[in-house]
Amino acid sequence: MGAQIRVGLFAAVLLLLSWPAQADSLRCSGGTVEEGDPRATLLQKCGPPQLQDSFCAPVFQNKSLVPAPLAGSAAPCEQIDDWIYDRGRGNPTATVRIRSGAVQSIRIQRPPR
Repeated sequence: MGAQIRVGLFAAVLLLLSWPAQADSLRCSGGTVEEGDPRATLLQKCGPPQLQDSFCAPVFQNKSLVPAPLAGSAAPCEQIDDWIYDRGRGNPTATVRIRSGAVQSIRIQRPPR
């Protein structure tokens, strides 16, 4: 195998290892949280996040804003929260996205080596 191929494969493996992984659940000291669980369950089982970010995402229906935007009116939006849990040295950081009051997704970010 040529040196260029080995370097390319090594770079690809490093990229995959640093890429955030999608997870269906998050294990905390109070229990396991899964996608679809209410925000209250997340707080009860994992406690408050170390960092929280919120933004308002536009609401779409049939690929258009609901209702159609008019001059001088605000388009409706839905609050989305990203809660970040630092689970200690050597453990991956977890980002939990909350939409409509429930856990929408869980991403695990492996720490750099």
